[in-house]
Order: sequence, then structure tokens, then C-alpha cells
Amino acid sequence: MSKNADERVDTSGESASNEAETSRPEHQAPLSVIIVGAGCGGIAAAVELHRHGFEDVTLLEAAPQLGGTWQYNTYPGAACDVPSHFYSYSYAQRRDWSRLCSPQPEILDYLRGVAADFDIPRRIVTGAKVTACTWDEGSRQWRVRTEDGTERTASAVVLATGQLNQPVVPGIEGLDEFAGHSFHSARWDHDYDLRGKRVAVVGTGASAVQFIPEIAEQVSQLTVFQRTGAWFLPRRNRAYPALLKVLFRRVPGIQEARRRFMFQYMESLTAAIRHPSTLGWLGRLRSAMFMRWQLRDRELRRKVWPNYTFGCKRVLFSSAYLPALRRENVRLITEPIARMTPEGLETADGQRHVVDCVIYGTGFKATDFMFPMEIAGADGRSLREVWAGGAHAYLGITVPEFPSMFILYGPNTNSSGGSIIFYLEAQAGYLRQALQRVREAGASAIEVRAEVEEASDREVQSRFAGTAWTGCNSWYQDGSGRIVANWPGYMAEYARLTRTLDPAQYRLIPRSQSKPAGSPQPSATAEPGTVQSA
Repeated sequence: MSKNADERVDTSGESASNEAETSRPEHQAPLSVIIVGAGCGGIAAAVELHRHGFEDVTLLEAAPQLGGTWQYNTYPGAACDVPSHFYSYSYAQRRDWSRLCSPQPEILDYLRGVAADFDIPRRIVTGAKVTACTWDEGSRQWRVRTEDGTERTASAVVLATGQLNQPVVPGIEGLDEFAGHSFHSARWDHDYDLRGKRVAVVGTGASAVQFIPEIAEQVSQLTVFQRTGAWFLPRRNRAYPALLKVLFRRVPGIQEARRRFMFQYMESLTAAIRHPSTLGWLGRLRSAMFMRWQLRDRELRRKVWPNYTFGCKRVLFSSAYLPALRRENVRLITEPIARMTPEGLETADGQRHVVDCVIYGTGFKATDFMFPMEIAGADGRSLREVWAGGAHAYLGITVPEFPSMFILYGPNTNSSGGSIIFYLEAQAGYLRQALQRVREAGASAIEVRAEVEEASDREVQSRFAGTAWTGCNSWYQDGSGRIVANWPGYMAEYARLTRTLDPAQYRLIPRSQSKPAGSPQPSATAEPGTVQSA
């Protein structure tokens, strides 16, 4: 990693991967790859491998269809808060989005279209929930087991389960005592009619601020339980006028220009988070002015107002949420929830809130990554044990002693001011280079050197010092307070670091030699190379 914390590279928002290869020489050994997950990351990896001549690729998806978070999150108002022309693959640009930030059905349709264009659906096995991935020392392959007992083998495994795939329901006392209806926003119950109901929403994060304005118009009473306030920036997200749609479709270069602009705009958000006492104050001022304009009621504004540094938690984009709180049938409660009762919720001040339905907008187990899946690498090493002190991986992708195992949207690759698809595309290109090296060398597998990953991890963690990310407790942190979700720098930096794999940072595991228990993996390269910190 660059020692210059604010080094930037002008990638103009384009893909970090190299141009696609159309074939591989016949003498190269074939490789089989299993991708766990068919969401944005799994599709990105499958497309990248397909474009570079890897044919034996299988995606195992627990859900009934591809799409990941965009298949599961179907709550009213579900949409991405990153503009669609940047929340999309650089090589698969769509020019007929209905609005700036497209709703869930359009994004899911886009992912299905990209997958179909690259012949990915035939490689997907749906309803296949992976429970364990185990490296077999004898065969030098991964054994991947699914919930139904089926076991598959592959030369490499790509864990594309992401960070936002396991919903969290808070451990409230008496949770099971509630006699009414309840569900999590990520598993929305469309069969339950909210019209005329007394509804409680627990949580005011990114999902809740989208569905609360939608359901506030339907329910008789909406009680919103907020633990902490959030910083807001405007997002009206109106449908594009017909003329603008025509311009996007027909004017050459306009889409590329919009992507370049959005890339730089998002980098500026990251800069504000990285420099909270200077640029961060500008972001805070803009947010404060917007929030004051939307909330003239001082008491309501006092309840909503965040008590932490701008950018420490996810900045929310909505022009509809704060006005929804002003409705006569909506109440905002900031007292902590003490317990659930058969009738509803009781807060710490003794107040009882009687409701018919509780909706949990309480987010995901972001720092659990692929767990509870069991992952065992060389010598049977458990990834759970390796990560006992906090999740870590080189560039968020590879872990020492876990040969040819790659993680997409892994530790420290979340973005507070960017598009995760940009990161996923860069990661897919990087893992493809690693597998190309294995294939070309006729090796069994590849693994990052421990000293390389350790040095990189120390530098990643050191870069959070002095940033807004350390100014509060957030879902970016694990139980010990270590920030394991977010990348501490810019998209341009990450693109540069993943653009070209450095062979000296890795060792190849040969096919023929056996590895004595407890000994280091032999290298298939003639020279060990110089260890380089990322």
C-alpha cells in the first residue's frame, strides 16, 4: 500500500481489470472454480473468469435465483443510493435507467441481463446453501459441502457472500412474547397487509429511511424507534424526463462523462471522511443545512440530530424520510427499548407502545462475512480461529494458508463513499490474475505470503487513525472495536493496488510435491522474490 495516505490515481471510474482474453493455450492445466454466491460479486467473478477462458466455473447460490441482496431486499422503496450509471459494471453499461438511483426491480433485472449476456445462468446451482469449504492436502483441491449433503471439489473457491447478506434481529428481552406480526425488512412479508395497522419500525438505517416514507401513507399509526440519529444528504430520485433519457441513450460520451463525474464526487465524500476536521466540516455543514431546512420543529430536530462525527456512520441519502417524521400518524421514539410484551414494545421510561406489527430495519451481520460457514485451510486451519482477533485479508481478498481461496467484498473493502461494484470488479480482475498464474505454471494453487498480508493489515488499520470512522461505534467495527468492514482510502488507490498481481507476494503450490505436516508450503517459482508490502 502506498505510504502516501492520500495518493490518488485517475481511473476515471473505469474498470481496473485488463482486457479479456478469448482463449487459453492448450498446454495450460485446466482449473475448476466454485463461486459461493450469485450476487453482484459472484456475477462479477463469473463474468471475469468467463471472459478470460476459464470454463469450469460453478456458482452455488442459496436463494432460488441470482441477485444476492437485490433478490432478497424487496421492501417498499428499495433502491440503491449510488447512481445507477456508476452502480453497474464498466463493461455492461445500461443507458435506459428510469432514474438516477434505480429501484430494486431494475437493478435485479440488470443483474439478470448481465448474467445472461455472459452465459452465467447455466453455471448457477440455486437452492445450494454452502455449509463448509475444506482444503484437501492430498488432492490439493477444495471440498465444498452444501446443506443437502452434496460435496463438490474445485481447484479454487471464491467466497462471494458479501457483508450484507445475513439480517440481524436485535436481542430484545421477551422478543418471542410479542403476539402480533413481525419480520425483518430484508425478508419483507408482502402477504401481510399494512393498511390501517399500528406498525412499529425498529431501526433507522439505510433500509428504514427508504421504506418508512412508503408505509407511512398506508398505516394508521407508525412508531419509529431510533437508537442514534444520522447525517442526511438530499436525494429526490425523480424519474428522468423523456428528453433526458433520449440524451443518455443517443449522445456519444455522455455516459462516460457521468461516470467520471460520479467517480470524483464519491472520492470527495471519502476525502471528507478521511479529513473530518477540514473537508469533513464542509460535508457536515451541507448536511446540517439540509436537515434544518427539512425539519423546522426544534424538538423533532433535537431527537433526530446525530451526536457523532460526520461520516463515522453511513451518511444517508433521502429527501423523503425527515418529512415523513412530521406526519400526524408518525411518532419518533428515542428512548431505548427495554422489552417486548405480547401487545408491543416497552421503553426504558416505562411507556408501552401497543402495535399490530413490528418491522425490524436493523441491518445485517456485516462483520460475520461468510460465517457460520466453516472454512478450513492448510493443515486444517480454521478461518474462524485465524480471524478470532478480527477479520483480515490481503487487499480484502486472500488469506495466508488458505490456498486459492478468494473473498469478494471481504474485510476492509466496504466503501463509505463509492460504489461496491467498482471494488468487486477490481477484485474479480485480481483473483483472475492469480488463477491465470496457477494455470500458466501448471501449479496446484496459489497463496499470499504471510509477511505480505501481515504488513498490509498493519498499514490498513493504521490509516484509520484521525479519520471520521473512529469517531463512534458503528457496524463497520467488530466486537473489539477493530474496523473490519471499510477500506480506509480511495477507490483510485484500491484500483491501482489490484490492477496487477505481484508474483513476489505469492507462492505457488506445486501439484507433485507433498507437504509434510507443519512445514511451510514449497514454492513452485525458481526465485522467492522480494516481499513487498501493499
